[in-house]
Amino acid sequence: MTERKPRKDATRNRDVVFAAADALFANDSGAEEVTMADIAAAAGVGKGTLFRAFGDRTGLIRALYAARLEPLNSAVETGDPPLGPGTPPRERISALLDAMLCFKLDNRHLALALEQGSANSPYGTANYEDWHLLIRELLGDRPAADFTAHALLAAVRADLVEYLTDVRGLSRAELREQLSAFADSVL
Repeated sequence: MTERKPRKDATRNRDVVFAAADALFANDSGAEEVTMADIAAAAGVGKGTLFRAFGDRTGLIRALYAARLEPLNSAVETGDPPLGPGTPPRERISALLDAMLCFKLDNRHLALALEQGSANSPYGTANYEDWHLLIRELLGDRPAADFTAHALLAAVRADLVEYLTDVRGLSRAELREQLSAFADSVL
């Protein structure tokens, strides 16, 4: 059986809803203040459309996060080095952490909204288990590989990224440099 394509209006609505949610979550008042009614109004769709498509606010955030994360997922699964298969493990882990940091910097408001919507934990977010498993496998039979994979991923938590940029004033380049040094010391 062939997969059914979404209707054009459903695709348009999804794109408009994602753009509206992105803009509202990026607002200075914070993502926790944004309601489904706010998103529906900004997108020009009914609240029922949002609830049918995404279930609830967290479902919408997860769908938007997954859509924004898709290029990174694709690069990790089938892409060229340094993210893709065939890259030496140490280099691949470092490249993955750097790509995740850049993703969180570019999508900080969304990553924070998702982590806050998951009981303030990144462990329930999209792809955490996949990233952890990949890093764990790349670490091989090192002692404490499971814990090490969790510790490396903790270095790119959205709340840590926000703290280091907004409170401590680190630039993107400084964060990337420090993350690289941290990963090198662990690996």
